[in-house]
Amino acid sequence: MRLGKTIRVLGVDDAPFVHQRGERANFSAILCAGTRFEGMLWGDIEVDGADATDVLCEVIRGSKFYEQFHVFIMDGLAMGGFNLVDLPRLHQELARPCVAVMRKLPDIARIEAALHNFEDVERRLALIQAAGEVYEFDEFVFQCQGEEPEVVARALKLLTREGYVPEALRMAHFIGAAVKMGESSSRA
Repeated sequence: MRLGKTIRVLGVDDAPFVHQRGERANFSAILCAGTRFEGMLWGDIEVDGADATDVLCEVIRGSKFYEQFHVFIMDGLAMGGFNLVDLPRLHQELARPCVAVMRKLPDIARIEAALHNFEDVERRLALIQAAGEVYEFDEFVFQCQGEEPEVVARALKLLTREGYVPEALRMAHFIGAAVKMGESSSRA
C-alpha cells in the first residue's frame, strides 16, 4: 500500500453444504487484484472436522496463485460448520498476512456453548483464542495475524467495492453458492 501498488488478495468462503459431521464441504478461493477477479481455486474440507488449515495450505501453496497474492482473507474462522482455521499457523505457512473478516462482533458465549458439542472443545477454543483480538475499524470486524490491525483495516477498505465485505469474499460466496445450488444467493 505504501508504494501505491494494487493489492492482490485471496479470499476464501465455504459453499453451501450438508450440515452433517463427516460430510465434505467445498470452498472457493478467489484471487482479486484490488476488486478485479483474476482467478479461482476450489477445494473441500470435512464438515465440523479439523482439516481446514491443512487443506487450505495444501491447495494454496500448490497453486499457480501462491506467488501472486499479498494477503489472505476468509469469512470468519470457521469453514464447513465448525472446522476452525488455525490463523497463526496459516500466516506462518503462507508467509502472508491472514485475516478472518466477520459481518458483526461474534457472540463468544454462544460459540463456546456450541463447541461443547465436540469432544475436542478445548482444542477448538484454543484456535479461537490463538486467532487474536477481534478488531472493529470503521465498518470492518476482523481478526488478523501478520499485520497491524490499522493496516489491515485500510487494506480491507481498498479491497471493498461497496458495503462491508471485500470483493474477493463476495465473489467466493456467490460462486460457491452458484456451483452447489445452481444459482448464486442473494446475500454475501
